[in-house]
Amino acid sequence: MAAARRTAQAHGYSGLNFRELASQVGIKAASIHYHFPSKADLGAAVAKRYWEDSAAVLEALWAESSDPVLCLRQYPDTFRKSLENGNRICLCSFMSAEYDDLPELVKKEVLAFTDVNIAWLTRVLSAATEMNEEESEQWAHAIFAAISGAQLMARSRSDISVFDALIYSYRRAGLVPA
Repeated sequence: MAAARRTAQAHGYSGLNFRELASQVGIKAASIHYHFPSKADLGAAVAKRYWEDSAAVLEALWAESSDPVLCLRQYPDTFRKSLENGNRICLCSFMSAEYDDLPELVKKEVLAFTDVNIAWLTRVLSAATEMNEEESEQWAHAIFAAISGAQLMARSRSDISVFDALIYSYRRAGLVPA
């Protein structure tokens, strides 16, 4: 699963290949097929694990701080970590770019990642501001889209400072709480 995750973060769903994954981890491709009969099954399992792990990170961030503004300030770091790991991007962002070509099973898990992030951001924004839930959700979408875009721009230039500069500008503009 870890090798498939790394591959999908670097090459997307289309980059998942049973033989190459088996070679990376030193097993036979048949062993992977035993657990994941199809590429769609593997892709869905990887995407599901990814959003579950991301949800756990976000919940830990919330649990560790009683300050919702601090949580919002730390949120971009959850995306920055992928760039720090071999200039990869968020697995679900990569798969979203391939969305039209994904099997339904995988699409469901990719959408779950977005839903988890938007729900968390909405909850934290509601706690940090006087906005109602609908306004917080709209802002959550803007934050999610901006940070995902910053990650994509930084990756295309192989330069994490691009991500940092964009996050800084989002904070100065008030998009992301400073």
